[in-house]
Amino acid sequence: MTVLPSVTGKELIAALKKAGFAVVRVKGSHHFLRHTDGRTTVVPVHAGETIGPGLLSKILRDCELSREELHKLL
Repeated sequence: MTVLPSVTGKELIAALKKAGFAVVRVKGSHHFLRHTDGRTTVVPVHAGETIGPGLLSKILRDCELSREELHKLL
């Protein structure tokens, strides 16, 4: 099992866009992303802060992506 990378919200959104997700709306610092097949998730974007391991795991579950797939997208 690979270790979760330390990523910011902007880096994670860029990786998810490569996987086919698109930002559908933004409310404050929360970016709502949706895939064409219906998968959705919310990514917080705070300047200079990385996303914690628990939240990153939840986002990957929402997106149905594995840790290895995320490493390839980054």
